[in-house]
Amino acid sequence: MSQSMFYITAGGMEEAEKLAKMLVEARLAACINIIPRMKSFFYWEGKAQNEEEVVMVGKTRTALLEKVVEQVRKNHSYDLPCVVSWNLDGGNPAFLDWINEETKG
Repeated sequence: MSQSMFYITAGGMEEAEKLAKMLVEARLAACINIIPRMKSFFYWEGKAQNEEEVVMVGKTRTALLEKVVEQVRKNHSYDLPCVVSWNLDGGNPAFLDWINEETKG
């Protein structure tokens, strides 16, 4: 069973905590770390912009990523929320097993 990490940005801590709690309670993520106060620079609606955001980094089974994206899209305040992922190719085997045990698909 393969595992992945995902990266999400949110507009503030309250929204990040709400999303993290929802994903963990739904067993779509084993763990989500929230990193406050990131400065983002981006091009949106025809002009360069910048905002302060919150970063979320989560661990899940690769097979659950579509459900993670679906739930974030339904519950995020952004029109186009950032949700990207990458596969975990190694690490602590016991931790990777824990990810599998704590998620349900």
